[in-house]
Amino acid sequence: MTEKHAKEIKDNERLRSVIPADSVVEYVIAETDGTMIPIADIRDEVTGGDMADRRRTRKGRWKEARLTLTRPEGSVNPFFGCTPGSPDEAGGHLLNCAIRSGPGQNTKVHCVGDGAPWVAGQADQVFGEQSGFLIDFYHLCDYLSSALKICAPDDYANFSDRQKQLMKENQVSVVPEELRPHIEPDSVPDEKAPVRCCHRYVRNRPGQSDYKGASENGLPTGPGEIESAHRYIIQKRLKIAGVWWKEDNAQNIISLRVLRANGDWEDYWKNKKAA
Repeated sequence: MTEKHAKEIKDNERLRSVIPADSVVEYVIAETDGTMIPIADIRDEVTGGDMADRRRTRKGRWKEARLTLTRPEGSVNPFFGCTPGSPDEAGGHLLNCAIRSGPGQNTKVHCVGDGAPWVAGQADQVFGEQSGFLIDFYHLCDYLSSALKICAPDDYANFSDRQKQLMKENQVSVVPEELRPHIEPDSVPDEKAPVRCCHRYVRNRPGQSDYKGASENGLPTGPGEIESAHRYIIQKRLKIAGVWWKEDNAQNIISLRVLRANGDWEDYWKNKKAA
């Protein structure tokens, strides 16, 4: 019964795609992140004229579910979207969530996420010049922490504090220069070259580190909300111990949970009763 209604919810899902002209909302916060969900592919197989036990033809794999969240700055009531589909599909959900948060053509969209290229790519594709993207400060610090243990093993704390302060003051371009003398030779693989990985990570993401501007405007510098939302929207239902999902069923259940999280549960039943 749950899967039946979940499928109906997914089939009737309509995403908005046009941002209104006017709004009193100055900032919309937008966060996007992915989490892995367990998928089971089951094939029918006939052996000796008999149908094979489908438990023996099941193959498990993991697939990324892309969760989006938006809310007006100052609000504690976000809107969600989620899909195990492509980055472009996730971008459609991101735009739909943002429109529900009440922006206009002059509203600024503050996007925060980790370093996954598709996350920043969708923010730029969906909102264009209306948005700015900020790399998760704590995610960047993880890269920096590993690198600085090599750069300054005897003065790690002070050197680390200096680099973090430079980033907070929007002097991120100084950080790669201070890392450069310590970069490992090309012969060293990436998994053993934290300085090179950190240098490349910072260098390849220009314009995504306005931490000073975010702080001055009271905007988040990390996607803590979306990371928490993974647990209570996706993982609480789709990652129960021992459970594997057919891909279609996973998408349907995700749509059901998003509908409830967005406060549309009662409307769904009212519409069914009216129909």
